[in-house]
Amino acid sequence: MIAPCTVRAAARAAISAFRPPSQLHFGKTIAPILFRVDYADGRWGNAEVQIYGPIQIDPAAKVLHYAQVVFEGLKAYRVAQQRPQIFRPVMNWRRLNASARRMLMPELPEDLFMQGLFAMVAICESIIPRASGQSLYLRPLMFATEPTLGLAASTSYTFLVIASPSDAFATGPLRVLVEREASRAAVGGTGHVKVSGNYGAALLSTASAMQQGFNQPLWLDAASRRYIEELSVMNFFAVIDGELHTPSLDGTILPGVTRDSVIALARDSGTAVREQPLEIEELLNLIESGRCSEAFACGTAVIIASISAISDNKHGAFEFDAPTGPVAERLRKELLDIQEGRADDRFGWMQSVPQAFYQRDS
Repeated sequence: MIAPCTVRAAARAAISAFRPPSQLHFGKTIAPILFRVDYADGRWGNAEVQIYGPIQIDPAAKVLHYAQVVFEGLKAYRVAQQRPQIFRPVMNWRRLNASARRMLMPELPEDLFMQGLFAMVAICESIIPRASGQSLYLRPLMFATEPTLGLAASTSYTFLVIASPSDAFATGPLRVLVEREASRAAVGGTGHVKVSGNYGAALLSTASAMQQGFNQPLWLDAASRRYIEELSVMNFFAVIDGELHTPSLDGTILPGVTRDSVIALARDSGTAVREQPLEIEELLNLIESGRCSEAFACGTAVIIASISAISDNKHGAFEFDAPTGPVAERLRKELLDIQEGRADDRFGWMQSVPQAFYQRDS
């Protein structure tokens, strides 16, 4: 049984007074509260929900110099549900700790991670948007705070959970550009974990793709520039000869929660799924021949988004017959029906908030 944490009365008052805008975007509206717990002297301290606001941090804090910071992203839904539910939070907890281990940071106990999610969702219940595709986006993050400049792991950390009433990240099909110069990750690096540096390093290629009229870059492996890895910050899928193909997790690709869910849904419906290296030249040829009938991206923010075209400065543009693929649409509907409470949760993915977290305290 996970016990509720301390909730400041001012935090509840802030939620009561908060009015989200009528037009939501993804991640732009931030809830006026946050969950916080600090780590020092080898242990995690007392957690509480407090007013959202600027955090005081020492200019010498190691996070600012050596990028010791990891984060997660997940959603709580309240569409057809009477009470909000969180989608597969234990997977995010496991991945957060995998990221922490890679960055030589302390692991977070499961009950503390879940306490933060439960407290934020329960208190934010009234501001969770209820239209299909909308959710309360949750962003847990951990960063180093020790104010010393020596190149070593910090001895102190802060863990936060912030929240954002949000729409889906993307609403239409994507046009993507193959990135043949820059690399996202290399074997032995941090591509398989969710560290902030991965995303900062992707900004230049993303901006370049957008300046050329595309939505996202499609990353290739760093060693040979032959094999597809991720689509910007999302996992990539292609439908080839009626089977679902996705690059295998080889140490450079983030094991996405949505990716895992898509694979489970596809196999449950009888669709063959192949997790194996996917060569870019072969894929472009398969699109041109019609054997690759569609492709899509998936991730927590975007859910599932069809790809209408893959362009390559080396070979030109490869358009799909339809901008929105039927397999992507079917999987998206099946996933959203589970997340939003319209379908039976046959995989046990949705986590309800314990009733104790709805009790008022001070």
